[in-house]
Amino acid sequence: MSVGSDDAGRPRRKRMEIFAFLFLTAVVMPALAVGVVGSYGFAVWIYHMVVGPPGPPPAH
Repeated sequence: MSVGSDDAGRPRRKRMEIFAFLFLTAVVMPALAVGVVGSYGFAVWIYHMVVGPPGPPPAH
């Protein structure tokens, strides 16, 4: 067996890569999407609390 040969670890590495891909697509990306959209909504909500609701100014 030559130095640097990784024939024995290849199936394990492939399983880990598949697991990492599924974890990223099923857990990390949806959580990141919910976090980004939620953060944007929270920022808009805070902005409206500071400057008032959108729309034309009230008539006097």
